Amino acid sequence: MARSALSTSAVVDLAMQILDEGGPEALTLSAVSGRAGVTTPSLYKHVRHLAELRALVSARILNDLADQAGQAVLGRSADEAIRAFMTAWRRYVRQHPHRYSALLQSPDPRTAEAGTRLVDIITATLRAYGMADSAAIHAARCLRAAVHGFAVLEAQDAFGLPESLDDSYELLIRMMVTGLRAPQ
Repeated sequence: MARSALSTSAVVDLAMQILDEGGPEALTLSAVSGRAGVTTPSLYKHVRHLAELRALVSARILNDLADQAGQAVLGRSADEAIRAFMTAWRRYVRQHPHRYSALLQSPDPRTAEAGTRLVDIITATLRAYGMADSAAIHAARCLRAAVHGFAVLEAQDAFGLPESLDDSYELLIRMMVTGLRAPQ
């Protein structure tokens, strides 16, 4: 890549490729500069340090996840929207396990907008259950914890028993929907 073609977005694109191929451990400024065909100091015009690059990558991942989740729930409501949301989240993690494992779980200003988009999608979906304000936030946290936990365990091959993971996830969806329907 020519130095003139390098931009912050291009640096993040390269970082995503490195993540896909080698996982979070492979993401270094040296690896990105090598992929870009420039020296590491040339990256400092676009990212100040590895922590900033990781935050920018996390923002991209959250935006991608929000795009897919938002598209999945579009035109759906209540149980159907929850099922679509949960399915889209799991699908993203299955397609991009290394990206997802690189996602920063702590709040960062660069990820705030993308995180807010994702929360807004969840809370909008929860309105069909009559949830708003604090009730929607509590339910969104539970939904996120359930989907995230299952997806991480699956991505790490942590489910060692022979029963179908699809059947287990279907049960998780039914449990979440049943819980959301319960009187508050």
